[in-house]
Amino acid sequence: MPLLDNLIEALRVLPGIGPKSAQRMAYHLLQRDREGAARLAQTLQKALGEIRHCDSCNTFTEAPVCDRCSNPQRDATQLCVVEMPSDLMVMESTQSYRGLYYVLMGRISPLDGIGPRELKLDRLLARATDAVVQEVIIATNFTNEGEATAHYVGEMLRARGLKVSRIARGVPVGGELEHTDLGTVAQAFAERRGW
Repeated sequence: MPLLDNLIEALRVLPGIGPKSAQRMAYHLLQRDREGAARLAQTLQKALGEIRHCDSCNTFTEAPVCDRCSNPQRDATQLCVVEMPSDLMVMESTQSYRGLYYVLMGRISPLDGIGPRELKLDRLLARATDAVVQEVIIATNFTNEGEATAHYVGEMLRARGLKVSRIARGVPVGGELEHTDLGTVAQAFAERRGW
């Protein structure tokens, strides 16, 4: 297979990149930004060699334990379980949570062949039962797979005597009821709280 075809196929491994997009990217890198292409290749090679999973929270880091987990200012009694590092970053950007995290690196999805074993939930169990964690906050997505994951993880941790909570869902801040989907409104109503 010619190198150009190999490059296009290699770019297609990125999520959301189809054949046409990969072709445009390859042509751009070769024709307009060879320096950028070289920088991308070097950085990718270095990242693959040096980035690993945090021994504590399982997110990506260059050190055995990430900066967040080694920060003594964080509340080690709370552990927030998220699906992906991008979800962790969303939680952090709210500036409303000061505890620690555990990143599953996926979610239970039987159709994709991903079960509890593939998510290495034994590592989460060991982390959550370290005698320091008092509450586990499950912050998986509100998809079918995310809900299944939240249920499985919640039951697993409750069986070990841990306090488990789930982030709430409902009408978004600034949202109007008439423009909100019915499932969200129904869930917000069901999960209402005193004021």
